[in-house]
Parts: sequence; structure tokens; C-alpha cells
Amino acid sequence: VQLVESGGGSVQPGDSLRLSCAASGFYNAIGWFRQAPGKEREGISCINRSDGTTYYANSVKGRFTISRDNAKNTVSLRMDTLTPEDTAVYYCAADSMFYCDNDYLQTHKMVSTDFTSWGQGTQVTVSS
Repeated sequence: VQLVESGGGSVQPGDSLRLSCAASGFYNAIGWFRQAPGKEREGISCINRSDGTTYYANSVKGRFTISRDNAKNTVSLRMDTLTPEDTAVYYCAADSMFYCDNDYLQTHKMVSTDFTSWGQGTQVTVSS
């Protein structure tokens, strides 16, 4: 499956952004990752295509909201109350087998190897 992200940009602390991930082809789950300079890639959220089950990492819980539109084959990530610590390149990733299980991921975390298809990434910069 091919993925194309959009919606990144530069904003001020406290602002909001919405990222979108357009998928061509079948997927079972889509996840969002981010990577800041000098840091490891962090899995922050995922959603299942079938039942809409979601997962959020503690770093974004309560501020970010993931949603899907199966008719358009897109997944969005609404990011509110952004802080400079959210500055990173954001990637969406898809997999035909991975299941976004919130209970499991709260203890095992979401990792890059859970997904086989990746978008090109979009930069999000939060700065005053």
C-alpha cells in the first residue's frame, strides 16, 4: 500500500494541526510515528480500519485524536495544544496484519517493525 501524508507546518505553542494520511490499497491498521532530531522514532497512535479501535502513547494522550474515513481510505491525526516537544517529522505507516490493540500497546508500545508500508513524512515545527 502507498501512503501520502499531508498537513504539516509551523505553528506556535498551543496551536492545533491536522495531519492526513491517504492510503492506496488495503490495510488493517494505520499508525502514526514521529522522529525528532537525535531521537528514536516514537509510535504515538494507531487505529484499526475494521473496528476503529485506537491507541495513544502517553506523550500525546488527551491532546491528539486519530480518526479514519474508510470511504476515502484516509486516516487523520488531529493535534491540539501543541508544544515545542512535539516538533518532529511525522510518518504514517500501514500494515495488512497488525492489529491496534490498546491494552497490549500500553505495555508493549508500538514499534516501527509492526508496519510494512510507510509514507514520506511531514515536518511539524512548534516554536514561538
